Amino acid sequence: MRKLLFVVERDLRTFLQFKVLIIMRGIWFAAQVAFFGLIASRMVVPELADIYFEYYIAGVVVMTLYSSSVFIGYDLFEEAEHGVFEYLLSLPISRKELVVGRSIGGGVRSFIFVGPIIAIALYVIGLANPVNLLIALSALFLFAFGVSGMSITIAVSLKSGDRFDILMGVVNALIVRLSTTMYPQSFVQRASGTYAIISQFNPVTFASDLFRWGAGIERYLTMNPMPLAAIVGLVIFFFTFTLIGVTIYERRLEGGGWQ
Repeated sequence: MRKLLFVVERDLRTFLQFKVLIIMRGIWFAAQVAFFGLIASRMVVPELADIYFEYYIAGVVVMTLYSSSVFIGYDLFEEAEHGVFEYLLSLPISRKELVVGRSIGGGVRSFIFVGPIIAIALYVIGLANPVNLLIALSALFLFAFGVSGMSITIAVSLKSGDRFDILMGVVNALIVRLSTTMYPQSFVQRASGTYAIISQFNPVTFASDLFRWGAGIERYLTMNPMPLAAIVGLVIFFFTFTLIGVTIYERRLEGGGWQ
């Protein structure tokens, strides 16, 4: 347990060194809310403008959590370039502890970064039920861990910074756009039945629905008022990529080399 906590602590310290990144992500959130959110809400039916603005803010919170969790994959290539990766493999820590600790660290540091953003969103949206919010935030922890595990899995599978950057760009575009982070399920259904089906099984949709449910925005939810399906979906997502990440780490890095 101590070794696992050491890995988590190290990832937290590493993330806090990227002050420019943290500031830029904060500016990005402010721009999304202050400009795009207000503009988009004025493009819908007037009586739905305030509702959609709240809906959009909740979606931006989940998008920010997703992008922050993905960043740990880029850390791996930075460490490989500077020889830190081999140092980590030489420590008396099993590879299972290393990948699980890094997944947890990626999720925890993402939540630390997104914490103030969640507070701002709740100030704008309001809070109807604190118990629902605690359930939703617990599920979002699993979402952040799962995304970190996914990023680590793809990084150690490709072992190429350029290919990783390109693939993650494609994955990000698909997984965010084919979800309900920016537009309700009813709008997706009107655009394409296929897109609507895909979005229902998207972990980003699960996370968005849970946060909106936790904040008391139960309009336009994809799931039921108590989104058990979303919670189960995020648990499956978390365990799947954690287990896959552990397996690929052990197989691809057998012998200790990154190249």
